[in-house]
Amino acid sequence: MKLLKLTGFIFFLFFLTESLTLPTQPRDIENFNSTQKFIEDNIEYITIIAFAQYVQEATFEEMEKLVKDMVEYKDRCMADKTLPECSKLPNNVLQEKICAMEGLPQKHNFSHCCSKVDAQRRLCFFYNKKSDVGFLPPFPTLDPEEKCQAYESNRESLLNHFLYEVARRNPFVFAPTLLTVAVHFEEVAKSCCEEQNKVNCLQTRAIPVTQYLKAFSSYQKHVCGALLKFGTKVVHFIYIAILSQKFPKIEFKELISLVEDVSSNYDGCCEGDVVQCIRDTSKVMNHICSKQDSISSKIKECCEKKIPERGQCIINSNKDDRPKDLSLREGKFTDSENVCQERDADPDTFFAKFTFEYSRRHPDLSIPELLRIVQIYKDLLRNCCNTENPPGCYRYATNSMRQLRKASRCYLIRLTKIAPQLSTEELVSLGEKMVTAFTTCCTLSEEFACVDNLADLVFGELCGVNENRTINPAVDHCCKTNFAFRRPCFESLKADKTYVPPPFSQDLFTFHADMCQSQNEELQRKTDRFLVNLVKLKHELTDEELQSLFTNFANVVDKCCKAESPEVCFNEESPKIGN
Repeated sequence: MKLLKLTGFIFFLFFLTESLTLPTQPRDIENFNSTQKFIEDNIEYITIIAFAQYVQEATFEEMEKLVKDMVEYKDRCMADKTLPECSKLPNNVLQEKICAMEGLPQKHNFSHCCSKVDAQRRLCFFYNKKSDVGFLPPFPTLDPEEKCQAYESNRESLLNHFLYEVARRNPFVFAPTLLTVAVHFEEVAKSCCEEQNKVNCLQTRAIPVTQYLKAFSSYQKHVCGALLKFGTKVVHFIYIAILSQKFPKIEFKELISLVEDVSSNYDGCCEGDVVQCIRDTSKVMNHICSKQDSISSKIKECCEKKIPERGQCIINSNKDDRPKDLSLREGKFTDSENVCQERDADPDTFFAKFTFEYSRRHPDLSIPELLRIVQIYKDLLRNCCNTENPPGCYRYATNSMRQLRKASRCYLIRLTKIAPQLSTEELVSLGEKMVTAFTTCCTLSEEFACVDNLADLVFGELCGVNENRTINPAVDHCCKTNFAFRRPCFESLKADKTYVPPPFSQDLFTFHADMCQSQNEELQRKTDRFLVNLVKLKHELTDEELQSLFTNFANVVDKCCKAESPEVCFNEESPKIGN
């Protein structure tokens, strides 16, 4: 079986059936056939991902039974497409077969989903996914030598196990992203197993693969969370801003047509409607490449590539050059005497045009920042258009936007204090991602926009995708408040006063010599866990008092790791940390 490299918008999650409208244009037929061939070649991998994400608790052996069943189903339909079962939507077929597995729905508590049908069942399976995977056992690891032996003796089994373990721990990541991760995993394994220093090779080359997965996981959960919590209109405006920055020479009418395709694509993919996801994704890429002369000068080579590589190329392409005749500011939104009348005639189109014109002129701004500016402008007009002299009021809109940009540059995020109900592992993970945002962006010319975009992804992950996720009243409010102002809402939060700390445990302040043997990354995670647990336990302390306790901890670790007998030292010094 051969895996293709996929990324970006190419969500080829399942095989096509006759429920699709067949294409008639030569280019469309070529795309259809390429997709069909890819799915047929990768049906086992795709089934593993879908099943592991839907039923995260399921065993590998249970997953193998479903894979066998789905392969047999595919073979039957390829032999005779007139069979009644072959006219069903692929995702419906998959879920029917999951529900038909003897005892499985009762064993893993999803029988309530199996009593539903079609769209309601798909949504039930979706809402049954759990982003906090603390209930799963630790990710299985193999010694590098054992891993290489396993790869050389049974490559297929190793890849299947890898995909199964990664997919069940990342239930909201789109299948193509996981398939791409599997491709990179195999590349790393194949290359490093030929090296003498396998350990160093695997550790070094695994980093970008992990970063790729985290980045796409955050983005996909972020946009899907926005769609499910705030509706299509928010996603619509997100992509007006994104595409206006990337394709500044595109005409507004063409932009709106493209944005509608992208928005409907996310609508299908996020809700789990696999066929719609495939169709709309293909429509987006065909749309861009069929109009590339009027959209961007940077994607010509991308559009000459085959479908899977084409999407990755377009997503990674540089922002197009700003048109030379594009003025630095669009005066019609602040200088015109008829702004209020134009807004009242068609508010959605008016503010879409404002977002388009402002975004294409400010490629340096983050998407959340642009959305906040749009909201500030909306609020300004709401006030100004009710005054005796509206033009004299909204003429100063530019100053308001400039002040907003300056005020937004201050970050103070204390995740554990505002959301202590989250698990220690989840808080540590969110903290790491926030640190990554700062360290990644501080060397870039568009530093603030970069940090703001990545910070917004962290808040998106904190809020989660499912509507039934709840943390505490204050955090829940910020997750559901105006999307553009979600980050400022979080920044204004204080420590959660409804939180009841766990009983005191001396185990928190008990350390052993293995602290001294931990590598940098592992030691950092242990340190982060201690800090999170410390804040949870002593939630009422000020930041300064918590910092003092943490300093005590760091001093003890430093002192004992230099001692002749670290274990004896830890036994003596650890109890003093909490005092």
